[in-house]
Amino acid sequence: MKVKNISFVAMFAALTAIGAFIKIPIPYIPFTLQIVAVYLSGALLGARLGFFSQLCYIAIGLVGVPVFADGGGFTYVLKPSFGYLLGYAIAAFVGGLLIHRYRYTSFRAIFLSNLFSLFIVYLIGCAWLYMAMKWLLQAPLSAKQVIVTGFLLPVPGDLILCLFSTLLIMKISPQINRYLGKENKKWAKPSL
Repeated sequence: MKVKNISFVAMFAALTAIGAFIKIPIPYIPFTLQIVAVYLSGALLGARLGFFSQLCYIAIGLVGVPVFADGGGFTYVLKPSFGYLLGYAIAAFVGGLLIHRYRYTSFRAIFLSNLFSLFIVYLIGCAWLYMAMKWLLQAPLSAKQVIVTGFLLPVPGDLILCLFSTLLIMKISPQINRYLGKENKKWAKPSL
């Protein structure tokens, strides 16, 4: 891996950590700005580097650095919200894969890619929330409670962040791609 790629991976891991501290507390799953860094890492770095940036973030938190919304350490895997963190890595990979493989440049295509990434985060996160509450914390939630607390409460804000991130991706992707050596004429004039 080139030094500048490592730098970008580290930078997006740091951005994810910063997003963890900008939060609105809601039951079980805090609403944070981490998802913005997930969208950006996949779209701007590509599938592989975006995945590594989120994996780096998770690894740093699991070794004990308090970069997660509620701290850090290996016991964080027992928290109901840990599945969302796992979802971040998969979502960054899938979002990057969709955008770069199919050369998405329109607002609609990037937004749909981000939306699909968000769906992945919620799918993995809600499944982990259900299992953690039932088997690890011995305080089971019904499927309806998981959907309400793990999806319906935080999703409106995440949809707004999805829209904001799409606009941001369209604005800065040509510059990032130039620095990464991925000059692509299609990114020169994104279309709405």
